[in-house]
Amino acid sequence: MKIFICLLFLTAFAFADKKPNVILIMADDLGYECLGANGSQYKTPNIDQLAANGARFTNCFANPICTPSRVKIMTGLYNVRNYQKFGLLPRTETTFAHQFKKAGYTTCIAGKWQLGQETDAPQHFGFDEACLWQHTRGKAKSGSKADSRFENPQLEINGKEMNYNNGEFGPDIVSDFICNFMEKNKDKPFMVYYPMILTHCPFVATPDSEEWNPKSPGSPTYKGNVKFFPDMTTYMDKIVGKIDKKLADLGIRENTLLIFTGDNGTDKPVKTKFNGTVVKAGKGTLTGTGTRVPLVVSWPGKIKSGLVTDELIDFSDMMPTMLEAAGAPLPERSVKTDGVSFMPTLTGEGTRTKPFV
Repeated sequence: MKIFICLLFLTAFAFADKKPNVILIMADDLGYECLGANGSQYKTPNIDQLAANGARFTNCFANPICTPSRVKIMTGLYNVRNYQKFGLLPRTETTFAHQFKKAGYTTCIAGKWQLGQETDAPQHFGFDEACLWQHTRGKAKSGSKADSRFENPQLEINGKEMNYNNGEFGPDIVSDFICNFMEKNKDKPFMVYYPMILTHCPFVATPDSEEWNPKSPGSPTYKGNVKFFPDMTTYMDKIVGKIDKKLADLGIRENTLLIFTGDNGTDKPVKTKFNGTVVKAGKGTLTGTGTRVPLVVSWPGKIKSGLVTDELIDFSDMMPTMLEAAGAPLPERSVKTDGVSFMPTLTGEGTRTKPFV
């Protein structure tokens, strides 16, 4: 009996001491007004549930277009310190993935890259595994003007070009890659960064749309048809739910910090019914509709449930928050990390001071 009690104690101690998994999901071109939990017309039940059981922020701000936001979120630095040009993350930069690896984590990135075409770029920036769109190739299919990210996509897996032609949908392939990565690494700490392909244009039918065509070569126009944006938003939410469920099925949900946000405002053709008004999308502008993005954080049993806060968050704050949760160090570099962890806001323990400079 004493041996049995000791084994129970040691098991509980080992679980309590286990480093948490960390998942950062960033939708593409999804403004604050697009979540049901925030008052949107769109159906986002999975993310709404994460917000109800976790924390929802009303004042999170990104940059108005994607590459500046991606450089900022990955390095914890304001763009004035390291942004050089669109589609590039300078190879001299230290990312949160580097810091997670130093803390013993296995790391994965899947989704949209657009930060340098070198074959080894994801691994160079600290990711062990990668399944990406627009890594070594452009946004159009080889020998065609059709978009390559959604129907029958062209992706790169760890730098190897992969072409899909059997009715696959790019976001499904990417999210399956993440789920498989989590299953392979469920017994050790991992970090997943999922910069989603959805909901960026071209606006196209999803596999759940009545108009879905598994033989489509991809949209021949950059924008596609804006009528599909609601379907794309709901499908984006479905994938977030898929990842959340996979964590539960693996028995690791309570040991996983999951963060959901968007990289900038919604694309301009979109008009959204939001809290009794109609919001015209503002991607590419410095207005609220161009920079205000959703932020939902879930960590069962670790952070306040049902928290709604107007605490000011910008993308430089993501790195220090995730690293604090994991017990990983901030980078040692010549410039100080600009972001400030918002873990005190999530847990209610300690204080957070965000300098307005």
